[in-house]
Amino acid sequence: MKNVALIHDFLLYHGGAESTLSAMSEVFSEAPIFTLLKKADFVEDNFKGKKIHESFLQKAPKFFLKRYHFLFPLMPTAIETFNLRDFDVVVSSSSAFAKGVVVKPKTKHFCYMHAPMRYVWDWNHEYLEEQKMKGRSKFFTRLFLNYLRMWDRASAERVDYFIANSKYTATRIKKYYRKDSQVIYPPVDVEKFTPQREHLDYFLTVGRLSPYKRTKLIVETFVKLKLPLIVVGDGKEYDELQKLAKDNKNIKILGWVDEKKLIKLYENSKAFICASEDDFNITAVEAMAAGKPVVALRRGGTAETILENKTGVFFDVPQLEVVADGIRRFIEHDVEFDYIEISEYAKNFSKENFQKTLKNFINKNS
Repeated sequence: MKNVALIHDFLLYHGGAESTLSAMSEVFSEAPIFTLLKKADFVEDNFKGKKIHESFLQKAPKFFLKRYHFLFPLMPTAIETFNLRDFDVVVSSSSAFAKGVVVKPKTKHFCYMHAPMRYVWDWNHEYLEEQKMKGRSKFFTRLFLNYLRMWDRASAERVDYFIANSKYTATRIKKYYRKDSQVIYPPVDVEKFTPQREHLDYFLTVGRLSPYKRTKLIVETFVKLKLPLIVVGDGKEYDELQKLAKDNKNIKILGWVDEKKLIKLYENSKAFICASEDDFNITAVEAMAAGKPVVALRRGGTAETILENKTGVFFDVPQLEVVADGIRRFIEHDVEFDYIEISEYAKNFSKENFQKTLKNFINKNS
């Protein structure tokens, strides 16, 4: 039996990458998990009973642990200090630093890549604008990001096999790292949804309220169309979106809700809408698992997971008039969508399929 270790960037909060890691840890149930930083309550709730090894950064003062972006300059070194000499196979789950672990020549390193580091590659300028940096801070941040870009490119050479979470991500891996990759879509808990033929008269969008998600664009579009919308999520744009929705009774900004309520919101919605260019977009697949069609931007991983005019409708540009046209086209053909067909299609992205495909790929190549 091969000795396997799992590596993950951070165990701090729940997201798609953490759901993927959880599914991996079920496949390799005896594998310890190495991570740069962890939160004890998050680990207790999501990885109870797992052996967790955190880096030396965990010993930093609480001030830095709450603002861990200040620790970024130390993270390349921290990920390289893990002792992995006793393992035959290392599986890293990475969108930042995890792929940079150093292993023995005999050890096979598989990297499940959620995304190449966005803030050093294709999101570099947007990242600096979001941080609203000026003067010296912007200058030194640029220098650091340049160093990080070089480290990121060099550390990709340590990976034996890349696994991409979508064809879109595979293209970016090829562009930035000059490496081929195997596409294995991430696991979605499709079984927790009960598809509903009936629905209430509202559209739904779910996600972190950050600029790249373009939730503000969605809200502005629904204000213009005077159609009902429910927004689930939290983030830096929360207050701004609340102001936009203040005088519009059709629009509700709920913040984060518990899983039971979120499932009901999916199941009772008329359709799901997203305008971001995501690497995969789990929320769109969750909506389809609930039998709901998706109105989405034809970019990123979302363009791979939606079947046009069967499980959803696309719009091509993230502009208000174009988004509005996509919504109008969906409404015109609403009755043509089959909620059973949509939910059955979503089962292609189940956790069972992910685990089986991942295990077979690693066993074949290790």
